[in-house]
Amino acid sequence: MRQSDGVSFTSSSIKIPLLSSNLSLSQTLASQLARTRLSAFELIHSLRNRSYVKNYPTRSTESTQSELGIRSLIRSSPLLCSASLSLTTQNHNIGRSPLLYSASLLLTQPGSAESTQSGLEVPLKGQSAAAGGYDEERVLISEVLVRNKEGEELERKDLEMEALTALKACQANSALTAREVQEDVDRIIDSGYFSSCTPVAVDTRDGIRLVFQTFSFQELVFHPNVARLASSYLLVEPNGEFHRLVCEGANVLPSKFLEDAFCDGHGKVVNLKRLDEVINSINGWYTERGLFGLVSGVDIFSGGIIRLQVAESEVSDISICFLDRKTGEPTKGKTKPETILRQLTTKKGQVYSMLQGKRDVDTVSTMGLMTDVSIITQPTGDAGKVDLLLNVVERPSGRFSAGGGISSGITSDPLSGVFGSFAYSDRNLFGRNQKLNISLERGQIDSIFRINFTDPWIEGDDNQTSRTIIVQNSRTPGTLVHGNQHDNSSLSIGRVTAGVEFSRPIRPKWSGTAGLIFQHAGVHDEKGNPTIKDFYSSPLTASGKPYDNMLLAKFESVYTGSGDKGSSMFAFNMDQGLPVMPEWLFFNRVNARASKGVEIGPARLLLRLSGGHVLGNFSPHEAFAIGGTNSVRGYKEGAVGSGRSYMVGSSEVSVPMLGPVKGVIFADYGHDLWSGPSVPGNPAGARSKPGSGYGYGFGIRVNSPLGPLRLEYAFNDRRAKRFHFGIGHRK
Repeated sequence: MRQSDGVSFTSSSIKIPLLSSNLSLSQTLASQLARTRLSAFELIHSLRNRSYVKNYPTRSTESTQSELGIRSLIRSSPLLCSASLSLTTQNHNIGRSPLLYSASLLLTQPGSAESTQSGLEVPLKGQSAAAGGYDEERVLISEVLVRNKEGEELERKDLEMEALTALKACQANSALTAREVQEDVDRIIDSGYFSSCTPVAVDTRDGIRLVFQTFSFQELVFHPNVARLASSYLLVEPNGEFHRLVCEGANVLPSKFLEDAFCDGHGKVVNLKRLDEVINSINGWYTERGLFGLVSGVDIFSGGIIRLQVAESEVSDISICFLDRKTGEPTKGKTKPETILRQLTTKKGQVYSMLQGKRDVDTVSTMGLMTDVSIITQPTGDAGKVDLLLNVVERPSGRFSAGGGISSGITSDPLSGVFGSFAYSDRNLFGRNQKLNISLERGQIDSIFRINFTDPWIEGDDNQTSRTIIVQNSRTPGTLVHGNQHDNSSLSIGRVTAGVEFSRPIRPKWSGTAGLIFQHAGVHDEKGNPTIKDFYSSPLTASGKPYDNMLLAKFESVYTGSGDKGSSMFAFNMDQGLPVMPEWLFFNRVNARASKGVEIGPARLLLRLSGGHVLGNFSPHEAFAIGGTNSVRGYKEGAVGSGRSYMVGSSEVSVPMLGPVKGVIFADYGHDLWSGPSVPGNPAGARSKPGSGYGYGFGIRVNSPLGPLRLEYAFNDRRAKRFHFGIGHRK
């Protein structure tokens, strides 16, 4: 590729960076032009006595210099007035330093040795006293033309019109000052289509003709007479046409974005203003995505080639620093660094994104191990690299806790459902974010002893699969399906459960769980003795033995909208009994739940719908129970029906009241889909459950550290009234 030589002038040169933090390319060029003029004024001030006093009669210094400058412009034939804007680096590099921007105005008389040797430069723009003290006089211009360097008309009339349109003061038959000519020169340059402008004054019979000479970048090839040419003429350089784009260093910038940004300029003259807009749009693309990247250089080559050089800061290293909770000083942490690093989506070698870094901070925070997480960027020796320092403050991982609650399965007296709990948990076992929970819940009727071990991310797995091992021994009320006995005695369901579950994200906002669980379940009377039939001689087990054994293959998929408990949610569960042994139960159970929240002004409408079905041989106490605090309010727990199938719909409107208190009105409806008699022993028919029913009422919600406290008063379709109290969100 042929490259043009550099351009230089006798006036001062200034380095101009491609982009300033606050100035666009055009603004930067304008600022540097003003500085160049000031330098020219200072140069003239230092030379004026040496030049003018030598050649002309002495008058007052200021008037002599002013008159001589104007008389020379009018009478000399021809006198050359020149001003230029020049890009002086090789290949006309617009983006890389050094970029030289020169402007000068020279009044010379051909054949005058004095003027040639002195190199006197007279600024065309009006001077103040500080700049040399010149008085401005007006010169009559008879004609204004735009020509190329050979004095011929421009081949491209559109460029000629751009130059003529930019002229405001320089019109035919107008009296101009040096300041006005310079301002029009500035406007031609500011149009973006020209890189230099040369006003040439020619003395004709009709008066002074002002010619703006032009030539293109491709014609910018110099010869031995270049020094005299530069001191005799100021050149207007129309930019070349754009034909090809080369982009270097852009690893994440889409090529389609670049094509769209430059497509409207293909085959057209390069406009520096438009080029500046494109550069700003590219930088804006990086800014919008929080990426560390920008255009660092622009080269314009002959042949219509524009080369963009993009600087993107890649992540060189990521390190973890543990800080003391009290002093904030670096300390030794319990968590393994690799446990934190694998949570980060930001990896070494990729362009750093602040938005991605913020998501990584949130991800590390949701681990529950840290009280504070922050990312700090640090420069490296390589300009294209950046180091990341992750500062974390750990929270204590192991703790004992105690609490209480109310069981929703108690129908006779809510207070008899009160239970206490005691637990030990370690949320960062062995420093690997593994969680161990050992808990015991004990009430008057029910009790649960549970051991859970959870590894949120199995080592070596790329899909963030978690593993949970469960061992549980529980006793829960059997009144949900079978109610109280005729003698007011109660039954309880004893279950021993052990299994393993695996969970992982499936898609954004979707998660899946699969597991294998063994369950040994039976029914006990109040004295704790196993029993196989109730008061109505209905069977309590499917096998006819005191205990039913089952191996369940479990699958669950959950969609959560914003993650808020009150937002949209959908969950699907399926349990498949596997008859590994002949006496083990074989059945399939599916269950689905959905909820949708809608904002209505200050109020919020929440709709819920759930349903399920069981096929095969299953234990009667595993039937779907309808009615109660988490089902149809206004009824006791399980009082609406017990069936193989069910459907429950609910709607409620909550309105903020005072602080954490909300008022609620609600309505519920449930139906067993006429499946009650198909349950072994028909426990619903024996207890005259209606199979369907609805309830409605009002209540309040109070936010608390334990979750929402729910106090509700409900009426049902049988004109019964009932208080309901619960902790946490409805299931």
